[in-house]
Amino acid sequence: MSNAAASPAAPVANRGAITACVILAVIMQALDTTIANVALPYIQGSVSASADQINWVLTSYIVAAAIMTPPSGFLAAKFGRKNVLLTAIAGFVVASVLCGIAQSLPQIVAFRLLQGLFGAALVPLSQGILLDIYTVEERGSAMALFGVSVMVGPVLGPVIGGWLTDNISWRWVFYINVPIGALAFAGIVIFVSETKRDALAKLDWFGFGMMSLFIAALQLFLDRGEQLDWFSSGEIMVEAIICAAAFYLLLVHTLTAEKSFVNPRLFLDRNFAVSMVFIFVVGVTYLASLALMTPYLQTLMGYPVITAGIVMGPRGIGTMLCMFIVGRLIGKVDTRWLLVFGLGLTAWAMYDMTGWTPDVSQWTIVSVGFIQGAGLGFLFVPLTTIAFSTLPAHMRGDGTGLYNLSRNIGSSVGISIVSALIVENTQRNHASIAAYVTPFNRAFDAAAAQSLSPLTAAGRASLNELITLQSTIIAYMDDFKLLMLMSLAVMPLALILRKPKAAPASTDHSAVME
Repeated sequence: MSNAAASPAAPVANRGAITACVILAVIMQALDTTIANVALPYIQGSVSASADQINWVLTSYIVAAAIMTPPSGFLAAKFGRKNVLLTAIAGFVVASVLCGIAQSLPQIVAFRLLQGLFGAALVPLSQGILLDIYTVEERGSAMALFGVSVMVGPVLGPVIGGWLTDNISWRWVFYINVPIGALAFAGIVIFVSETKRDALAKLDWFGFGMMSLFIAALQLFLDRGEQLDWFSSGEIMVEAIICAAAFYLLLVHTLTAEKSFVNPRLFLDRNFAVSMVFIFVVGVTYLASLALMTPYLQTLMGYPVITAGIVMGPRGIGTMLCMFIVGRLIGKVDTRWLLVFGLGLTAWAMYDMTGWTPDVSQWTIVSVGFIQGAGLGFLFVPLTTIAFSTLPAHMRGDGTGLYNLSRNIGSSVGISIVSALIVENTQRNHASIAAYVTPFNRAFDAAAAQSLSPLTAAGRASLNELITLQSTIIAYMDDFKLLMLMSLAVMPLALILRKPKAAPASTDHSAVME
């Protein structure tokens, strides 16, 4: 994704200031992937959205970022990297302010889309700048710093978002981008030099258009399917047809065009092709599980928003710590075993969560979250290493864009699917449990004294509330079980991967997190 120049012959002036500015831009973008999670119940109340609709606030941002990440390299070549980066920061900050002042669900979803469109270029272009200003020998340390900055967002996001929501307003989870963006913008204007423009740079607009149409139609299909009762709705039928048609045209164009948006030769590399499946599952398990935890903690368990943010924080800490550990193990331990170990930790964490009830202790939430984060930490670096270890150097730019696209699609699709399953399974479980609640069930004889008698209106209302709670808990268990099974299902694919001969010194471990 980044057109890194060769190692500079002379030291770059103000290198520390440049590093600080681009890291600020990365942190701002990474922060927004999780900072809104803990505020979702408050946003839901403010804009009068249903439980499945409010997740559009998350998925719209991810989808927009997924669509605009691949062409960021073309935009930088055509218009200059500094110009594109400044435009991205300014647009991201303006979109953040618009999110903060939004008064309805359509408004905030539209502004989150805008935020994702502008934010998509921040990470790859910032990464490109760091690769340009550090020598080959220094790039390992630079990319370690870059990787930490990307992971600071998921760690601090729930905590900062919880504090802002609890003490000021949920709108400040978006306004906080204004001072961060202003500092990054000013620093880049002052310290960063512009790159040469390539007037001959071209983009496969047809391929890009079909890919964008396919992703957008797929997301609408998944987000609105449960609400509109799937294929009984004309809208869902239209979205499904558009999605299938766009995918078919993209596939045909990719296989027949002289130079297509998606390079089909990438999939001839076994490691890269298998890693695309792995990173899709990582995207699902990472952000989909975060989307599940927020309503679980605040709605079912009654946690204040700041407490929910604090108990979710250790998940990111586990990821950061294990990324450092894995960085030292690469080259000493078979990368494929590190990958299997990471999937095992993730699956075990999900297995433990299938037994959770609202009475689960805070220590259990923190410890299991830390283990799940540790599993993801063991996945990030080995997966990036093995995905690009056998890929020719001239194909790595295209590979990085497609690789991150797969992760982003996994995240958005995962959130949509688990949200739809929560609604559907809650209704199904409610019907199953309610079938046993009749005046003829002798188990309710003793319950009559506890205002749970099905013979009275008050008793039926109390019973319905209790059944709904139990149905929702079971629905969450089913979702956690699905995520566990997905982690286990991809484990055998590790056997197909080729063992990399050696871990390249300049391997970009942070590519997976763009």
